[in-house]
Amino acid sequence: MIIVTGATGQLGRRVVEHLLERLPADRVGVSVRDPRKAQDLAGRGVRVRQGSFDDPASLVHAFEGAEQLLLVSLDRTGEECVAGHRTAIDAAVKAQVGRILYTSQMGASHDSLFQACRDHARTEDLLRATGLPWTALRNGFYASSALHFLESARHSGDIALPADGPVAWTGHDDLAEATAAILTDEGRFEGPTPPLTAAAALDFDAIARTAAQVTGRSFTRTVVPDDAFREQSLAHGVPAPVADLLLSIFAAARKGEFTAVDSTLAHLIGRRPAAFGDLLEHAWTAQSG
Repeated sequence: MIIVTGATGQLGRRVVEHLLERLPADRVGVSVRDPRKAQDLAGRGVRVRQGSFDDPASLVHAFEGAEQLLLVSLDRTGEECVAGHRTAIDAAVKAQVGRILYTSQMGASHDSLFQACRDHARTEDLLRATGLPWTALRNGFYASSALHFLESARHSGDIALPADGPVAWTGHDDLAEATAAILTDEGRFEGPTPPLTAAAALDFDAIARTAAQVTGRSFTRTVVPDDAFREQSLAHGVPAPVADLLLSIFAAARKGEFTAVDSTLAHLIGRRPAAFGDLLEHAWTAQSG
């Protein structure tokens, strides 16, 4: 059985759907904080069990019988994030899981300027120390983050953000499909995968041109000093730790941490991954509709 954590989230839910296209439902299980949100999956024959990263015993029960476990990284940062991952990994060992797959990120490194990448590196260390077979899915930077940064520009036409660098913005759907492909070809990757990325790395200058092509409107790119961006974020009610985290994405991009592009994702899904312009057009069309 393949068990997926975070199966009601943006990535985990998509992975489950792709797994159900490849496997009988009784070969798939999910570990979710609130089973009520996964009742539709239960109705389709998926095993649904409650599992909380704050309740180790619940995770051991949720992971029971897992030949493979997909550990979807937590939406936390720093020690809180790593501690939650440690709890899940310890539970996987106790449940005698056959292999752990973890949604890491391209650029995962102990010296990254981006806190999340440091958290991913520490989690990979924990996986390495278990002695179990493991795979770290070095996912491209989620394109949804770029779309979030562009939200005000969608109305104003001005992409006013800190100085950046090229980033391999990659779509959730493609990454979910690739994850299902890896899970159903057990042992295909040992340890970290190559970067699972779209075919191009774009900075926000290039994204401004892409947005213009997609919409037929004019977009400008204004570089906002880091301090001013932080103050603007705080003024809009963003907590200081979150503002610092967002700012660190741009610092890491300037350092070139997210520039890598690789063909592995395309090979896994059997086609060219979605280009950022396609993702942008889809998202903005859906919002305007």
